[in-house]
Amino acid sequence: MRLFKKWGLLVILLLLASLMSGCKSQHEDLDLTMYQYRDTKDLVKFVYDASLILKKDGMKSLAYFRNNRKLFNTHDYYLYIYDMQGTNIYHAGMEQLEGKYLWDITDKNGKKPLQLAYDAIKDTNNPHAWVHYSWWETGKFYPVPKSSCHFKVKTPEGNELLVGGGIDYPHEEQEFIRIIVDAASQLIENEGRKALAEISDPVSKYNYREVRVFAFRPDGEILISPTINSAFAQTNLIGCTDEVKHKPFAEALKKLQSADRAWEVFMAKSRYKRDLIKKSLYIRKSVMDGTEIYVAAITGLPEPPN
Repeated sequence: MRLFKKWGLLVILLLLASLMSGCKSQHEDLDLTMYQYRDTKDLVKFVYDASLILKKDGMKSLAYFRNNRKLFNTHDYYLYIYDMQGTNIYHAGMEQLEGKYLWDITDKNGKKPLQLAYDAIKDTNNPHAWVHYSWWETGKFYPVPKSSCHFKVKTPEGNELLVGGGIDYPHEEQEFIRIIVDAASQLIENEGRKALAEISDPVSKYNYREVRVFAFRPDGEILISPTINSAFAQTNLIGCTDEVKHKPFAEALKKLQSADRAWEVFMAKSRYKRDLIKKSLYIRKSVMDGTEIYVAAITGLPEPPN
């Protein structure tokens, strides 16, 4: 009898395992391997799940979203939906925005988040259509840094919608600078020198928070300064050292002798504490008017919790 029970339990476990192996996770096709932070991954899944509801149930699902605002307005992020002309049709965090045409809305720095989002969903180099800007928290009165991801959805009725959600005080993912540097490199190759003005524009997608895309020649001559102040435009980057005398640009250029892009880690002073922190440099080769140049950006690296 004991042997029978043992084998019976084994059969049941194998059957369950077989059934479960046939089930497909709704996130199976969602690649999140490029992200280092759980918060980032959770936000992408949150917005993606909402996009699946719209894709399946169409416009009638708006009633579901409106009747369940608390599900789509969490402590960390909220959902919003726009038509493709720039009119908000659902906002879990700010109901007063529904029905408003917001195409030209700007943040405190002059960025146009909605226009950036529509541009991002067309960019295959930016698979989750990230945009970065300043916004205000629900129920608060001051702007905070924000990063949002988006999906474009076509409903069963044929309507095309922009579904998005953002997180306040986001972690600085390395993927964020990979996206904008690659995009800047492609723009330079397509448009040549005239692309430099757009890339250096403070309200463009190439500049956000403390991140700025810059460019320089192999001899160190700067084409777009890593600082806003042009007085430092001719600092020779290749010879620059970090806080421990490491030369990140010189080391990165060594890697670029056998690759078209490279990552380099260096140490910098923290603006919040006296300790040194790690920064990440992403740099890649590009071609401007037939001449090789380098395009790059810098962001912070994940720090272990205190």
